[in-house]
Parts: sequence; structure tokens; C-alpha cells
Amino acid sequence: MEESILYKAGFWIRLGAGVLDSLIISIPLVIIAGVLTGNFDTDEPIAKLLSALYSILLPVYWYGRTIGKRICGIRIRQYDTHEPPKIGTMLMRVVVAGLVYVLTLGIGVIVSAFMVGLREDRRAIHDFVAGTEVVWD
Repeated sequence: MEESILYKAGFWIRLGAGVLDSLIISIPLVIIAGVLTGNFDTDEPIAKLLSALYSILLPVYWYGRTIGKRICGIRIRQYDTHEPPKIGTMLMRVVVAGLVYVLTLGIGVIVSAFMVGLREDRRAIHDFVAGTEVVWD
């Protein structure tokens, strides 16, 4: 039996979780990277690496949640088993999908936003790449 569409997290709540993660995590990471390197530039590679590690590792160890997702009451799970994501899943979701977004010059990001807003299953390109979905907790 198909789960209710209301159980799938839509565009606005996912965007809100991303904004919260940016405010709560990215700004402190830039400061930490700046203290370590003396360079407070947001393009600092160490800040990008720490941010990527946060996006990959925290959902693996925190039942599919980042801090922003936790605050918003949503989480990532594997589409087929409904289990929390594993490290390989998150690598596909963050790294491989990130490459897709870069190679399409950002068009993939726009397409993904429309997919989350318009598709019944609320899955974006990175969800299909990794075999995940984002649901209400």
C-alpha cells in the first residue's frame, strides 16, 4: 500500500532545513577553518571539506538527520528499505549528486527543486542517485 503523500517532506520544509544547516553549521565551520588557516574566505577548501563531512557523516550516525532536519522534524531514509542512510548512500547523495549539479551548471539544482515541489513522491535528483527520500519524522 502506498504511503500518504503527506508523509513525504516537500520543498519548503527541505529548504528551511537547508537554510538552518547553513546558519548553524556553515558559518561556524568558516570561522573554524579561518582560525586554522588564517583565511576567513567562504571558499576556503577546509570549510568546504568540513561541510561535506557534516552532510555525509551526521545523517549516517544520527538516523538520517542533520541539525536543520532535526529542528524541522524531517529525516533522510533509504527509499526501498526505509532504513537510515549508510555511508555509501550518503556519498552518492552528496558527492555524486553534487557532481551532477556542477556538471549541469546548476540546472540540475533547479530541476531538483521542481521535482520536490511537483512530483508525488517528492524526490529530487540526489534522491534518485542515492536511492533515498526525505520524510516527516
